[in-house]
Amino acid sequence: MTTLENYTLGRWHAGSGDQQELYDASTGEVIALAHPEGYDFASILDYGRRVGNPALRKLTFHERGRMLKALAFYLQERKEQFYELSYRSGATRADSWIDIEGGIGNLFANASLRRKFPDKPFYVEGEPVGLSKGGTFMAQHLLVPREGVAVHINAYNFPIWGMLEKIAVNLLAGMPAVVKPAVPTAYLTEAVVREIIKSGILPEGALQLVVGSGQGILDHVTYQDVVTFTGSAATGRKLRAHPRIVEEAVPFTMEADSLNAAVLGLDAKPGTPEFDLFVKEVRKEMTAKCGQKCTAIRRIIVPSTLLEDVQIALGKALSQTTVGHPLAEGVRMGALAGREQAAILRDKVRRLAERTPIVYGDLDTVNILGQERGADAAKGAFISPILLLNERPFEHLDSHEVEAFGPVATLMPYKDTAEAVRLTNLGRGSLVTSIATNSAEVAQEFVLGAATHHGRILVLNEEMAKESTGHGSPLPMLIHGGPGRAGGGQEMGGIRGVEHFMQRVALQGSPSMITAITQVYQPKAKQIEKDKHPFQHYFEELEIGQAYVTHKHTVTEADITNFAQVSGDNFYAHVDETSLEGTLFTGRVAHGYYILSKAAGMFVDPRKGPVLLNYGLDECRFTKPVYPGTTIGVTLTVKEKIGQEKRDETDVAKGIVRWLVEVTDQTCETVAVATILTMVKKKNQE
Repeated sequence: MTTLENYTLGRWHAGSGDQQELYDASTGEVIALAHPEGYDFASILDYGRRVGNPALRKLTFHERGRMLKALAFYLQERKEQFYELSYRSGATRADSWIDIEGGIGNLFANASLRRKFPDKPFYVEGEPVGLSKGGTFMAQHLLVPREGVAVHINAYNFPIWGMLEKIAVNLLAGMPAVVKPAVPTAYLTEAVVREIIKSGILPEGALQLVVGSGQGILDHVTYQDVVTFTGSAATGRKLRAHPRIVEEAVPFTMEADSLNAAVLGLDAKPGTPEFDLFVKEVRKEMTAKCGQKCTAIRRIIVPSTLLEDVQIALGKALSQTTVGHPLAEGVRMGALAGREQAAILRDKVRRLAERTPIVYGDLDTVNILGQERGADAAKGAFISPILLLNERPFEHLDSHEVEAFGPVATLMPYKDTAEAVRLTNLGRGSLVTSIATNSAEVAQEFVLGAATHHGRILVLNEEMAKESTGHGSPLPMLIHGGPGRAGGGQEMGGIRGVEHFMQRVALQGSPSMITAITQVYQPKAKQIEKDKHPFQHYFEELEIGQAYVTHKHTVTEADITNFAQVSGDNFYAHVDETSLEGTLFTGRVAHGYYILSKAAGMFVDPRKGPVLLNYGLDECRFTKPVYPGTTIGVTLTVKEKIGQEKRDETDVAKGIVRWLVEVTDQTCETVAVATILTMVKKKNQE
């Protein structure tokens, strides 16, 4: 037996107050003790703001991302010790994989997300906004890390994933975190944090852990902090209404348990792949992690003509779910996280069963495997999968209002897709819903009707089934949250998630000043001219705003004809002057891609130099027709520089340069504009 410790103010220490016992979910054995009191939350939050925040803020997105990558590899190498501990929570190997490797996977995913950001501590968002006719007054949105702390209040069902999926995002954004896991499974969170601190990968103050009660932590948050909560909707509403949250306008995101639904499409009849996939998905979501998933399926909505077929098929599928100790051979579903959770679940099921009878499973009796490993039906938190039937789902509304947080779901019928949408939406907001259908018409009607009530919608059919991550899998690059009962918040979501921990400011000024601040060249800003071609400069030597003006070229009919022959682009406007009546053109017009190609020929320096290759094209617009006789010139300007990491010791040190290409005619009007990318060698190869 161990006593759990907190990591705050740069040290490990136990709390105070009466000891709280933490139990093995299968055997009922006491496995750890936690002290719920003795926390100086004002000092803990101040430490994060004062020590952790400056250390993270000064790092660039790329440096933070590499930090996450190193941490992911470090934890991956030590995952087996987490699995051994996770079995004590009642989770099988497959359940623990979601929690452990799913959490580590979030670190990897957010580490890769760094490439979507610049190699800077801040992020320039979106396109510049012109605010004046002459172009000397403009605006640009900028995001910087907040100066506070991310306070994460997590649920008991995913003690590792719940922490890692959140801190991966706030650390990439440049904010430190204080993590408050739910006490029943805090021993898993503590084990992971011990390894994180031992690794030395994170700056001091970037992560603090409180394993006991979080009572009073919100009394000390400020408007620079961010609070996230995962758990019951009732608790979340209380926290969101905390006076300090309201007074300081503290950003608060809530991801609450919701009554997620799975719908069987009208076309998915027995014998179709979609019918079989639906039954398999429902069984999996009811029993994975013993149904203790915020995304688990609680309502099973099927065509009224198929109600009996689905009930029989689900009963058969659920009967193959063996329950017992997670380490016992043949066990497919373990225990709930604890006896307290099992007692609450049974109360909820009894309430549901008053009007919607249990048609599969037994609330009070379950046959378990693994007694030789200490599994005890009386002392453990085992329960049978439970399927209820609500034949009048528009009248018996408990199915849409009461959530039994475990391997419990309610079967209910519908007549048409519009009715399926109404039933799904009676849950008043969920994290996810899914529909099994191979009909595009059914899918479109359902999605457009249900989208306002759900954070994520999965359309399940045979085409995508082999690669689908499934109904219940939140993904780092997609939002995880939902409206209404689901909390109204969003977690993860790629760049969207990172932005939640940053402050957006609308920056106004002259193009030259905003260029200097953001290190991204803005049109009309002052340019820098140097004595040699920019392609002869190494990456470090190039300056934002450095420009090169080319010689001129007059476009001829021969240019257009030759380009048509070489490219094979014989669009009538380029080659057939007799077909122009009723068009926008007054004569044969040059190909847009000829203009871009010719521009490249005009600005490229043919000599060997630091430029390694053309990396691609980000944006391109052809803004004015170019006819034979038009004289064009090009201005090439360094728009942005993005350093790249060396893959290994033999790799060349280099970076990506984004160039603004502006092509103008003899009247000084722009005829084409593009952003091209080149890979440029660094002078310093260390």
